[in-house]
Amino acid sequence: MTLIGLAHLTLLQLSPPEVVSTAAAAGYDFVGVRVNAATVGESQYPMGPGSPMSRETLRRLDDTGLHVRDIEFLTLRPDTGPSYWRPALDAGAALGARTVSVVGADPDRRRLTDTLAALTADAEAVGIRPTVEPISYQPVRTVTEAAEIASAAGAAVLLDALHIQRGGSSIDDVRALAPHLVPCLQLCDGPLAAPRHLGLPAELPLGMTADGSVLQIEARVQRQLIGDGELPLAELIAAAPAGTPLSIEVPHAALQSQLTPLEYARRNLRGLREVLAAVNAHA
Repeated sequence: MTLIGLAHLTLLQLSPPEVVSTAAAAGYDFVGVRVNAATVGESQYPMGPGSPMSRETLRRLDDTGLHVRDIEFLTLRPDTGPSYWRPALDAGAALGARTVSVVGADPDRRRLTDTLAALTADAEAVGIRPTVEPISYQPVRTVTEAAEIASAAGAAVLLDALHIQRGGSSIDDVRALAPHLVPCLQLCDGPLAAPRHLGLPAELPLGMTADGSVLQIEARVQRQLIGDGELPLAELIAAAPAGTPLSIEVPHAALQSQLTPLEYARRNLRGLREVLAAVNAHA
């Protein structure tokens, strides 16, 4: 059975304990938790080991049987060092996380690889593996680039359906990856072609600024529900190693304003299960 998780960005307005409860009620198997704010202005959840919120998250995990598979989000810049990532790793280790999402924001590939290798060493010491996510508006934007850097540093790759499409990667690039490099696949939907212009919602989500690029706006607030767009999701799932856990990451500001978090989580899960049924039918 393929495990299905709920990424925190899908319902970023919820605290980690609330994400766990909502995911459990909707029928998910695991969650991703944001223990480090990804953007300027985004709320930093107090998830240090032993904090009230961390303890409450653990209690709800125990009560529901869910687990935290990944934590996020670390941005590796030219000046990034251990003082930046160690608090996040400690918070994740307390939750039993297995991976930590990383974006390569340093254009110097050699320095970025060295930074990632240092992070990987610290992360392995607490049972966590960094996963480099190629992001279409960052220096590391393709699956191949992320795989090269991750392999050199002993890390893995986090595949995201939208960024694969927008960053210029292909299903063949995914199929070419060594299975040990792919611990998880993040799914959403969207049009095949990148939008030329996107209007922002009246109320911006946490950490979103009005001067973001079109690609950033789409990724942060206007992804489409699985099954509502044109992305080759069935082909992507089939190209990933068999049994790869699937994480739903679908921030959709307009629809989220119309549904409760539980309704929104259930609707996303229903869409993915329909895609999985089609994949299994053609296996």
